[in-house]
Amino acid sequence: MAKEQSSVKERQLTDTREPRKYNVYIHNDDFTTMDFVVKILTVVFFKSETEAETLMLAVHHSDKAVVGTYSYDVAVSKTEKAMNMAREEGFPLRLTYSPE
Repeated sequence: MAKEQSSVKERQLTDTREPRKYNVYIHNDDFTTMDFVVKILTVVFFKSETEAETLMLAVHHSDKAVVGTYSYDVAVSKTEKAMNMAREEGFPLRLTYSPE
């Protein structure tokens, strides 16, 4: 019996790259309190109290600020967690993520 030959070729990946990183941005609004922004930065993004206050002021003076750089899954998770906390408190806080 003859061996069957397949027309399917296996592709071998030889180029490995590090996963893409994503910046998470927090955006300024006129309704979310400064204390709540500091709370989000300390609870969700594990910033120190001083670092959180500095970031909060940066967001207040410019329209947005980068709060961290993460892998895609972590960026999405932290963004959703922070926005869910804000919605529970009745704040329109907005966070976004985009590739570095």
